[in-house]
Amino acid sequence: MTSGAGASGTDAGGADAADARLVDAARLPGAPDAFQRLWTPHRMAYIQAGPQAMRDECPFCAAPKMSDEDGLIVARGKTAYVLLNLFPYNSGHLLVCPYRHIPLYDEATAEEVAEIGELTQIGMRVLRSVSHADGFNLGMNQGAVAGAGVDGHLHQHIVPRWATDANFFPIIARTKALPQLLGDVRVAVAEAWPTQR
Repeated sequence: MTSGAGASGTDAGGADAADARLVDAARLPGAPDAFQRLWTPHRMAYIQAGPQAMRDECPFCAAPKMSDEDGLIVARGKTAYVLLNLFPYNSGHLLVCPYRHIPLYDEATAEEVAEIGELTQIGMRVLRSVSHADGFNLGMNQGAVAGAGVDGHLHQHIVPRWATDANFFPIIARTKALPQLLGDVRVAVAEAWPTQR
């Protein structure tokens, strides 16, 4: 990114002292090469947590005990709540979980099923409003054999989709490029979530 008259209110000759990050990369030390850099400092949280993060306690039982910010929670209901997926398929990937630690959908009470459904509908409306999603993938993976990452605690996926959200990264590099930090997405979704249901 380069500094200039439009970037920080200074002339094209230098960066504003208030935002020294906006500098012409050609002026920095180092030898240019053919690589593009995708800076993802937020990924350090996953690296530092290690491969077995949250295995001692169910993450969906732990999240409601935290603050909304720390638990990535966007809404709390009576029997179920909504949080961002820590390992999202797309920006805004939500999970709807009952508070009770149950593994399968047919073990949920009628009240839990109704609230999971209601929160899923609201989540879709909010994501459509906040991020202009063109469509959604909804689903529950029941059991480890069916692909559930946390097979002991029931959760409904809400994955927003856009006409242009596919690229080569997942296929070639097994990497998802996510344009927003989880904390920023959580704030946007939580602020747009209706307070009255």
